[in-house]
Amino acid sequence: MRSKLVSIIQARLDSKERCGYGNDLLGLMLEACHKPEGQILSRDAIVDECKTFFFAGQETTAQFVTWTMFLLSTNQNWQEKLREEVQRECGMQTPDADMLSKLKLVTMVLLETLRLYGPIDVLRRKAGKDMTLGKINIPKDTEIVMPITLTHRNKEIWGPDADEFNPLRFEHGVTKAATHPTALLAFAVGPRACIGQNFAMLEAKTVITMILQRFSFSLSSEYKHAPRRSITVQPQYGLPIVLKPLRAGT
Repeated sequence: MRSKLVSIIQARLDSKERCGYGNDLLGLMLEACHKPEGQILSRDAIVDECKTFFFAGQETTAQFVTWTMFLLSTNQNWQEKLREEVQRECGMQTPDADMLSKLKLVTMVLLETLRLYGPIDVLRRKAGKDMTLGKINIPKDTEIVMPITLTHRNKEIWGPDADEFNPLRFEHGVTKAATHPTALLAFAVGPRACIGQNFAMLEAKTVITMILQRFSFSLSSEYKHAPRRSITVQPQYGLPIVLKPLRAGT
């Protein structure tokens, strides 16, 4: 990954005289790096930023959509409910922000997907100072690991159906879905919460909506259920899906 990013950066630098650094995020960082007042970002820092945006911005959302497709494929009744809502609010139009805000059932299903198969399965934090959490004394610099997957399937927090797909638990919002208002940790909480969570939800809503407009879908008989952690939580053998167009020419 590093060598690939370095080669992309070098290509931008080599073509700077002809077409500038580019008008995307990488171009903006390279421009900031070469301002007359001095270097703001080193090349290593730019590489690290690119890694963050790829893995935290693209890979996580891709797996989010993947697992949503899995759950809708295995819960056909919910797939039909969502399709009816999409057709009612969007028809066959490309969904805009106003339309997406009205898709309550789609939102509930996406939140339940994040609970059962969130792209990130653990959170890590380091204590910045000595502190006490409940009855636990935590020395400065202690690394704390929070198991998101285990927390999201804890029956004491989510009820006896914690292992089951039940989007209705989010009918009254995230804070009332469990016994604790911040039990959903897919984007973390507090000042270190994911800065892109609203954008990720918007992306996932748009993609799922446009698929529901055009296709019905089910799992292929070749699918093997084997979630594994590889930076993000992924289906180990992929997710083969059978798509059926809802309209001729789709």
